[in-house]
Amino acid sequence: MLFSAHTPNLVEVGLDEVGRGCLAGPVVAAAVILPKDFEHPILNDSKKLSENKRLIIEEDLKKYALGYAVAEVSHTKIDEINILNASFLAMHLALDQLEIEPELLLVDGNRFKKYKDKNHLCIVKGDAKYLSIAAASVLAKNYRDQLMANLARDFPFYGWEKNVGYPTKKHREGIKQHGASEWHRKSFNLLGAEATLALF
Repeated sequence: MLFSAHTPNLVEVGLDEVGRGCLAGPVVAAAVILPKDFEHPILNDSKKLSENKRLIIEEDLKKYALGYAVAEVSHTKIDEINILNASFLAMHLALDQLEIEPELLLVDGNRFKKYKDKNHLCIVKGDAKYLSIAAASVLAKNYRDQLMANLARDFPFYGWEKNVGYPTKKHREGIKQHGASEWHRKSFNLLGAEATLALF
């Protein structure tokens, strides 16, 4: 059972990101503000949901959320500032888009870079504890999965339509055979134990 809110009266926003461990593509974050009494029969951590369920949830969130936003930070920016800072930046960019001013940020994970003068609470595995964070995880994952599926049409060697950029065997085999694409994160260890191979 996920909590609908952390406080009875503050305007809370749930924050989560997707794609930190990927070898290619952007990191994507979402911010979601839900009504205090919000309930949903299947909303949970996006990693525990099928694609069909996530898409159903997204439609419901777009109807009933008080506010939501999705933002991405590119693979080139990740290489420039590192993935942790890029994840924080993506969350900040999502917050920038909200029309409602949140009073408390509920952040999935154990670290966060302060946003303006807002109080925040870091919650480990927060996407399995709070509905707003779970909602953010669903919106971010749906957005990023679709983006990587679209890229897979132009870059068919890496299996992105299934692995969405994570370091699977097929993905690394594709890099070995065809080299890295323009969407790969060049600061990452693209070939794992075989990272000494020339890629660029």
